[in-house]
Amino acid sequence: MEHLMINAEQMQRFVTGRGFIAALDQSGGSTPKALALYGVDESQYSSEREMFDLIHAARSRIVTSAVFTSDRVLGAILFEGTLDRQIDGHDAAGYLWSQKRILPFLKIDKGLMDERDGAQLMRDIPGLSETLARAAAQGVFGTKERSLIHSADDAGIARAVEQQVELAQEVLDAGLLPILEPEVSIGADDKERAERLLNTALLERLTWLGDQKVAVKVTIPSVDGFYGELIEHPNVARVVALSGGYHRAEANERLARNPGLIASFSRALLDGLTAAQSPDEFDRTLDASIETIYRASIA
Repeated sequence: MEHLMINAEQMQRFVTGRGFIAALDQSGGSTPKALALYGVDESQYSSEREMFDLIHAARSRIVTSAVFTSDRVLGAILFEGTLDRQIDGHDAAGYLWSQKRILPFLKIDKGLMDERDGAQLMRDIPGLSETLARAAAQGVFGTKERSLIHSADDAGIARAVEQQVELAQEVLDAGLLPILEPEVSIGADDKERAERLLNTALLERLTWLGDQKVAVKVTIPSVDGFYGELIEHPNVARVVALSGGYHRAEANERLARNPGLIASFSRALLDGLTAAQSPDEFDRTLDASIETIYRASIA
């Protein structure tokens, strides 16, 4: 089977660039909450399409802002439905790279299965090969796929990592860079031990990829600097961190204590932005948020 190649210029930017990844991939289940935080309640839309129109308008407002630049933002993760929509007359992914030089990523998972052995694996992803081909054709650089670990169960964590690595190979074969996201819940009673088991499983199973590189998205660890070996792993292009429910100030503080780890924040990035803000107020709020996350990512 012929494997497609990842864009070399974009890969170099991803590996060496300064900045963080903006997670703008709210999907069906998380969109109502994201809109509510943005000041748009459910009375303002009456269908799923209207809901997605509103969240796309919010995403577009962020991405087209003069303060949303490649100087501080390395990449942005998009929801699959965003591929059907445009930003300022361009396909969304194409706009990010051609107009902003920001790397476009696509969330490809379809949610989580029921918990088993302390972990929720990803559901099946129907039509994956077609989605990956379409994404590549539109200029998407990479993908993101999330599973969720609730407790330090060796079997559950092993299965989650195996699924992540197997899916990563499919993404790599399509010429895209996968971001593996085996999130550890910040509410886990044994979070530190779960992270130790996860780290061991990742270091072992990433070698399945030969000489290929992936990215990994983790919860900010309980022990500062814990993922240093993962960051230096020959199969890892970059390790990024989700805010995981921490408020922005705490997420930034924790992130800054982990050299080499950069942010891939969603709620912590968007906090404080509302639909009712004037353009100047919106940009000032977004600028301040971007700056604090950028500073924590390069600490």
